[in-house]
Amino acid sequence: QVQLVESGGGLVQAGGSLRLSCAASGLTLSSYHMGWFRQAPGKEREFVAAISWSSSNTYFADSVKGRFTISRDNAKNTVYLQMNSLKPEDTAVYSCAAVGRYRGSWYPDGPTQYDYWGQGTQVTVSS
Repeated sequence: QVQLVESGGGLVQAGGSLRLSCAASGLTLSSYHMGWFRQAPGKEREFVAAISWSSSNTYFADSVKGRFTISRDNAKNTVYLQMNSLKPEDTAVYSCAAVGRYRGSWYPDGPTQYDYWGQGTQVTVSS
C-alpha cells in the first residue's frame, strides 16, 4: 500500500526556516516525480514546488522562488522542502504528492497530475 507521510511542520516566526520531510512507502521514490502543494484557510490549493524523478528538473511557484528548495534522498525514500525566509503568507497545510514516471506528460503545477497524496502537515508563520 502506497503511503506518503509528511513531517516537520510547526510554528515559526517570520524570517525563520523549516524543513519538511515526505517519507514514502509502497513505492520506489527514484521512479516518481514528487510535488509539494499547500492550502490556506479560505483559499484554493496551490502549487509550491516539484522535482522530477531523476532530479534533473525542479520547479517553484513564483511566490516561493528564491526562498524554498526541494530535494530528494532516494536511499531514504524521502523528499524534502527547505523553507527559508518564511512569511505569514506561507501559513498553510503542506502536502506532498507523487506520480510515477511511467505516466504520460507531466505538468508539475497541476494537482490532477499526481496519483498519491499525504495527509499534510501544518505550517504556521507568526509575524
